[in-house]
Amino acid sequence: MNLTTNKKAGFDYEILERLEAGIILKGHEVKSIRAGNAKLVGAYVLLRNNKLWLIGSHVGRWKPAGTLFSYDPERPRQLLLRKKEINYLQGKFAEKRLTFIPIRMYTKSSKIKLEFAIARHKKKYEKREQIKRRDIKRQIHGALKRHA
Repeated sequence: MNLTTNKKAGFDYEILERLEAGIILKGHEVKSIRAGNAKLVGAYVLLRNNKLWLIGSHVGRWKPAGTLFSYDPERPRQLLLRKKEINYLQGKFAEKRLTFIPIRMYTKSSKIKLEFAIARHKKKYEKREQIKRRDIKRQIHGALKRHA
C-alpha cells in the first residue's frame, strides 16, 4: 500500500534506476506514517560512513502519543541495505551530477519501505520540453475525444 509519494521527483529529475530500502523508525513514527503524516518533497538520500541516510523528510508527530518534547520531525533516518548494494551505490555516488532521491514510502508485508532513485537533475529547458509534450498530448487527446 502506498503511504506517501514525492510527486515532484519525476518532473525535477531524470530517473535512471530505482532501488528499495528499509527504514529505521521509532514506533510512533510508524503509526504516524501509516496515518499519512509523512512528506518526501525536498528530501534526499545521502551516503555517509558506509550508511545511507534519508535527509529532509518530514514525519509529523503522532498525536495520541502525547507531547514528545525531544522529537524532531525532520531527523535523519537510516536506511537499511545489504553491503553489496551499498558498495554499488558508493560507485554511483562518486559519479558527477547523480543524486539519490526518495520516490515513495509504502508497506511491504507489514514493514515500511522506501523506494528511492538514482537520478540526474533536469535542466530548465528539459522541463519546458516536458511541459510542451504534455500539453500537446492533452490537446490531441481532447481533439480525438470530441471527434469520436
